[in-house]
Amino acid sequence: MTVLGIDVSPDLLERWVDWLAPDEQPFFVTKKQATEWKLDPDDREPTPQDRDTYLIYNVDRQAARTAWLGAGQFQELPRADRARLVRAQFTYGRGAVPSVRRWSPILGPELKQQADGHRFVWWKSLLTDPKAVLLEIVSEDLGPSRHAEVRTWPRQFERVRELAGTFPDGSGPNCFGTVMAASGVEGAENVWMLREPFEDWLANHTERGGRDDVPGTVFVWRDTALRVQHAALTVGDGWMLHKPSQSWMTPRKIRSVGEVKRATRTAGWRLERHRVVG
Repeated sequence: MTVLGIDVSPDLLERWVDWLAPDEQPFFVTKKQATEWKLDPDDREPTPQDRDTYLIYNVDRQAARTAWLGAGQFQELPRADRARLVRAQFTYGRGAVPSVRRWSPILGPELKQQADGHRFVWWKSLLTDPKAVLLEIVSEDLGPSRHAEVRTWPRQFERVRELAGTFPDGSGPNCFGTVMAASGVEGAENVWMLREPFEDWLANHTERGGRDDVPGTVFVWRDTALRVQHAALTVGDGWMLHKPSQSWMTPRKIRSVGEVKRATRTAGWRLERHRVVG
């Protein structure tokens, strides 16, 4: 299977299925809704994959209770309650609540029966053809990695070629760690690199300036409070290495400098350049 120009192993595809449709998934509700729908919230800690699949960081704070339901528990709810529950997830900003209209041509008209007929949630029973589903979901809103088009890889940044065109082993690895790993920091590509260690590395191993057409220029985007929000690394000949987010769905990929600039353009952010010096 190839996604965004990147080979995906059967093992990774199997893990994607588990991350998109775990055996139990979180449903966010108010205290009143939990009581009305006879749900039993608990305070378990979500996994990093849960956090990104369900966009937990974006959920409306008024939905302060979390009920973890398996497919059987969900199906045992009266359909009217299932409909209200699924509709509430979409309203509160939870991720992985796709539209029936989009997916019924692939999954069948019975999808309308799961909840309110307009929105649904993923269960493994819907993933009998995981390639068709995951290819669509992981590719959504992302351009492909263009690593196959690179003709000359930078010798002073040996790990760029190794990292380019790869998916992470889960959620967490982000743009900061990708840039640091490509610049020689061992293991940085496997962790959720926070702003502080990235800023320390930037201060100790780069200097301001750099050119877009040569390897080793770190692009750093900051918000109006000067907090670093994103980073990418030039690899020469107009190409860049970057990872769009910390999600398991986003790969470390090669794009053109112009493509990365356009994709990262955000109101209030400003771009600065740093040259890796050691």
